[in-house]
Amino acid sequence: QVQLQESGPGLVKPSQALSLTCTVSGGSITTKYYYWSWIRQPPGKGLEWMGAIAFSGMTYYSQSLKSRTSISRDTSKNQFTLQLSSVTPEDTAVYYCARVDGSTWYDPEVDLGNRVNEYDYWGQGTQVTVSS
Repeated sequence: QVQLQESGPGLVKPSQALSLTCTVSGGSITTKYYYWSWIRQPPGKGLEWMGAIAFSGMTYYSQSLKSRTSISRDTSKNQFTLQLSSVTPEDTAVYYCARVDGSTWYDPEVDLGNRVNEYDYWGQGTQVTVSS
């Protein structure tokens, strides 16, 4: 059974950077052909895919957040991390890490954000509030 657990600060000040870590158990983040994503849900809004890191280590980002987002991994700890810079109150959301099997996909860069319904394992989510 794969389990994902988000961790990080619940409160971040505007203009600062947000860092969240997802710890994965029950499966390796390097196993073909899984992709590990960060997805968020602002209050009263739908899910927004932010970016992902593939089993290979390749990264993919939402065009709207690309300039502020960085995703990395530590394979020795089976963790991957989201860094979001220059946060504003509009970045207030519940942040989720999640896994998807991309073995049948032709274009992960498109599919990662458009097939959120195919993600099979999710963390419980962590609330992040941006406020001074």
